[in-house]
Amino acid sequence: MSETDKVFAGSIPENYDRYMVPLIFEPYAADIAQRAASLSPSAVLETAAGSGVVTRALAPRLPRGASYIVTDLNQPMVDYAASRQPPDTRIKWRQADALALPFENAAFDLVCCQFGAMFFPDRTSGYREARRVLKPGGHFLFNVWDRIEENVFADDVTNALARMFPNDPPRFLARTPHGYHDVALIRSELEDAGFSRVVIETRAEQSRASSPRLPAVAYCQGTPLRNEILARDTGKLEAATDYAESAIADRHGSGEVAAKIQAHVIMAAV
Repeated sequence: MSETDKVFAGSIPENYDRYMVPLIFEPYAADIAQRAASLSPSAVLETAAGSGVVTRALAPRLPRGASYIVTDLNQPMVDYAASRQPPDTRIKWRQADALALPFENAAFDLVCCQFGAMFFPDRTSGYREARRVLKPGGHFLFNVWDRIEENVFADDVTNALARMFPNDPPRFLARTPHGYHDVALIRSELEDAGFSRVVIETRAEQSRASSPRLPAVAYCQGTPLRNEILARDTGKLEAATDYAESAIADRHGSGEVAAKIQAHVIMAAV
């Protein structure tokens, strides 16, 4: 993973929330929120919270006396997520690195993280930090995307851009969001970090959009893929988006479109 893979700034947070969240993140956020609420945690830490889709789903389901600290590595994402959340005195927002959490040992019942572990430069270190801040009997709940071939629109966009930039294809989606899908590796790294009772479930959903334009804009302009396109040609962002749109339309039609998305959901206990 390159340093630019972690940069969610500029117009990315707003485009991410406007396009990516309804396209692929909302069903998994609802799933994470349901699983988290079933544990009845009184102290929750969310890492890599992004634009706050899990926060919005989980906060209404937590007990009235619960505390909920929401963090992300990128301050623009923290600011954007906070701006989207209804007032809630239980929630505190702060910028934090999941690999160096600024919290005491055994401070939380639950650490949750939606589609963030793929961005950790050292996942085992990130997992050790999650375990450190969990109380005995606490849980680490997170998800990661399955391989890109199981996530059709992401694969369509990646293949289209490879045709547009054959000498230097932008590979952000395959490299980072979809680059950490080996369940044996995930289990091994969690066990190395000291977790036990690791349960991994592979969950398929449907990604739906009103037109091929929406997934094209979502991936090309609402993720760090935007940075890769601009790095190749600063004038080609709209052309790349148009080309991705055309590729999706050729495969799925020009009206409403739907395609498979798939992720692994992991629960690990201390």
